[in-house]
Amino acid sequence: MSPPVKVLGHFASPFAHRVEVALQLKGVPYELIQEDLSNKSELLLANNPVHKKVPVLFHGDRAICESLVIVEYIDEVFDGPSLLPSDPYDRAIARFWSDFVDKVFSFQKLEGPAHRAVLDGTLGRGRGAEDSSGGGQAEASASGGAAQGEEVVWGDTIGYVDVAASVLGPWLSMVEEVTGVVVLDEEEYPALRRWSKEYNSYEALKQCVPDRGQLAAFYTERKEKYKMIAKAWLKQ
Repeated sequence: MSPPVKVLGHFASPFAHRVEVALQLKGVPYELIQEDLSNKSELLLANNPVHKKVPVLFHGDRAICESLVIVEYIDEVFDGPSLLPSDPYDRAIARFWSDFVDKVFSFQKLEGPAHRAVLDGTLGRGRGAEDSSGGGQAEASASGGAAQGEEVVWGDTIGYVDVAASVLGPWLSMVEEVTGVVVLDEEEYPALRRWSKEYNSYEALKQCVPDRGQLAAFYTERKEKYKMIAKAWLKQ
C-alpha cells in the first residue's frame, strides 16, 4: 500500500489549488486539510518553517513545500499522465514560463515588462508541443509569441504550465467581480480570456475548484486589499 497523501491548503489559495490539480490529473487520492491562515497551525509552522505558507504536501512521513516544487514531485513520483513534457528542452521551456507566471501573478513581484508580456500573449504555448514545421511551440512563443487573437493553450492537453497559470482561472475573475476592476479586458486579450473560461470549465478539475460563493465571501471581506492589487496590475 502506498503512503497516504495529504494536502495542507486553503480553499482561496490558487497555490494550494495547483497541488490539488496535479493530484487530480495524476489520479492520486488525497486528503485535504484546511489551514486557518489567521491562526496558523503547529502543523504548518513545523513543516514549512521558512515561508509559513500553504500548500504543504505530506506523502507518508515526507513534507514538501512550495506549490510548483510540489507539482514536480507529484509528476515524478506518481503514475499517470505526465504534466511536464518528455523532451528536456521542452521541460526547460515549461519551467521558464511557469516561473514567469508565478512571479507576475503571485502578488509578490509586479514587473512592468513581465506583466505586459503575459497580457499581450507572448507567453504563448509554453509546454512545447511540436508544430507542423518541426520546431517546438515553445520555441515559437519564445521568439515572438502568438499572434493577436490566437488561442493561448499550453499544449494539446492540460499540463504543467496550465497548472502554474491557474490563478488566471476562478481567482482572477473573482477579483474582478468583487473589486469592479477589469484586469484583462476581453476585447484586448481574447486569448487569455478564452483560456481562463476553458480552464474554469475543465471537467477533471471541478472537484478541486473552490465554491464560487465561498470564494466571493472571502474576497469581499478583503475587497480594498484586492482592489489595490488589481489596480497595481493595471499600472504595470
